[in-house]
Amino acid sequence: MNLIVDWVRNHQTLFATLAALSAALLVLSMVVFPLVVIHLPADYFMPQRRSPAREARRHPVAWLALTVLKNAAGLALILAGLAMLVLPGQGVLTILVGLALTNFPGKFRAERALISRRAVHRPLNRIRELAGRPPLEIGGAAGPS
Repeated sequence: MNLIVDWVRNHQTLFATLAALSAALLVLSMVVFPLVVIHLPADYFMPQRRSPAREARRHPVAWLALTVLKNAAGLALILAGLAMLVLPGQGVLTILVGLALTNFPGKFRAERALISRRAVHRPLNRIRELAGRPPLEIGGAAGPS
């Protein structure tokens, strides 16, 4: 037990840095998350809206670079979120934002399953309502909000 206490005392700067990063991510998530929800197209979660990424690639090198950066940022947020499960901060929210940034098979299906839950889409549509935006369309996957 003394080893752990000594290790924590010797690494106070590390813990202070992690606490500051956690607080900064909390504030950032409180600002960015509502902005993302507000600016999502109302039909973002509709199945017919999604098209394969290859159709949108006009500049393959730039697309690849942005995809790698986006996935790296997502992975960093997932790792930070995992750390925040035991440190101060919004661990679960940070993990969800990280997952939203990453690309993986079945992501759209997972997003639709999550957004179809009344406890999720009602608060999101409330944020959109306060901003004067139309509610998110879910395409019959969820009841009325």
